[in-house]
Amino acid sequence: MGSVSTTWTVAGVQMDCRLADPAANRRAVCDRLAVAADRGARLAVFPECVVTGYGFRSRDQVRAVAEPLPGPSTDAVARECARLGVWAVFGLIEHDPAADKLYNSCALVGPTGYFASYRKAHLPCLGADRFTDPGDRPFAVHDLGGLKLGMNICFDGSFPETSRVLTLLGADLIVLPTNWATNARTMAELVSAARAWENHVYYLAVNRVGEESGFRYIGLSSAADCLGKVVHRAPEGEEHVFTMAVDPAAARAKRVVNCPGEYEIDRVNWRRPDLYGPLVTGDIFAGHQNRPPGSD
Repeated sequence: MGSVSTTWTVAGVQMDCRLADPAANRRAVCDRLAVAADRGARLAVFPECVVTGYGFRSRDQVRAVAEPLPGPSTDAVARECARLGVWAVFGLIEHDPAADKLYNSCALVGPTGYFASYRKAHLPCLGADRFTDPGDRPFAVHDLGGLKLGMNICFDGSFPETSRVLTLLGADLIVLPTNWATNARTMAELVSAARAWENHVYYLAVNRVGEESGFRYIGLSSAADCLGKVVHRAPEGEEHVFTMAVDPAAARAKRVVNCPGEYEIDRVNWRRPDLYGPLVTGDIFAGHQNRPPGSD
């Protein structure tokens, strides 16, 4: 009997959604989850706010589509995960009734139901993020049974510290559900390769398509292996389901040996945190940025 492969097939689902129509969007997510499973995926990743849409213009509009976690969307997707034997990550607006706060979140569900969630930490002045609260939980890595998964959302990918923390917590794969509009093309072109390469992890960025509230979402989802090679880039402006192979053992072998003893690289374990104090002691530029012109 041959050995069982530890490699995971992971799908990215680039798709459109309807603003403020969670029921229709849940059905679309479940339909595409079945497509991903049919292609051998054990995990499928969907865009940011795919359940709710993103282009809201007030906190009241955001609140109207928000739901708790677990809630109706995680219940619906989890039923499909149980039927198909797969995992899913998808974006939505979360309402925390205990604190009466709203978060741009993504949920992780699997064959046994709701598993975990992530709340977007870095909020741009755009869409729903103008009216949601900043994520308030530490970064975390989740073991899906051999694959260790870290989650970020959209603008979080602009901050390399987020991926580095997830790497230090043991992530093999970092996923980035996102809503990149036209002006985010540079981010779409660079982020997967850069974050994968500097952390020696697999990276999967999944964008949406379509037009909403005056913005056009460009697609261009991408997947990079742990050497920073982009192994798939989705087309612009089209719905598209694609897969990538993730080998956790390769992601955990941080030292890259080009020539033994002569050319070896380890971008994670050869860090110098003793020199990185300004990263955690505050904004070293704040004193200059906050002064009026001519006050120096």
